Amino acid sequence: MQIQGLQKLTLLDYPGRTACTIFLSGCNFRCPFCHNAPLLTAADEDGMDEDELLAFLKKRQGLLDGVAVTGGEPLLRPELPALLEKIKALGYTVKLDTNGAFPERLKEAAHAGLVDFVAMDIKNSPKNYAKTAGVPVDIAKIEESAKFLMESGIKYEFRTTVVKELHAAEDFIRIGQWLRGAKRYFLQAFRDGDTVLKSGLTPCTDAEMQTFKQLLKPYIPNVLIRGEE
Repeated sequence: MQIQGLQKLTLLDYPGRTACTIFLSGCNFRCPFCHNAPLLTAADEDGMDEDELLAFLKKRQGLLDGVAVTGGEPLLRPELPALLEKIKALGYTVKLDTNGAFPERLKEAAHAGLVDFVAMDIKNSPKNYAKTAGVPVDIAKIEESAKFLMESGIKYEFRTTVVKELHAAEDFIRIGQWLRGAKRYFLQAFRDGDTVLKSGLTPCTDAEMQTFKQLLKPYIPNVLIRGEE
């Protein structure tokens, strides 16, 4: 497998771990606010060879203790389990970022002991999911992944990137009702940039973010705004 990007050190992407982050190409969604737009269609030949990655990880044993795997959508890649096995064999814990569209692959990876932490994006309330994902969405698949994480015992967090043009107060009430009892949920403010898929989107104000947080708390007590931790 080719790796499209490597952040050699992160203290933020994997909670409680000194980690690196690897970026895989390809995604089944086209979220207009995506800040990794170049990864959506990147060709494999543009990336780092898997052997290069594993050589890097061998050199960092004892310095790093975790690997965060993001995209794109990592679970799109059929080669992912084999790569995760090699990373785990080097003694690293693995955090997986996913949009939740592939519950069976998520379950297989978890049951095989290939992931230790999952961060699942919650794009919006169910009725507004397709608009926010940029493509038609089988919401039952998303709900299956969320339910699995909440019941599996694996460490997880849910997170929503909040965009003024895409999210409203009612959406967060619906999300709270849907994910009632979740262990941890993050709101993260949209940030514009040169690699965002669609131009013209804007972040919500700090006051709006606090309002959304309060709307969620009756259902999910452990709600945080990214950066407040």
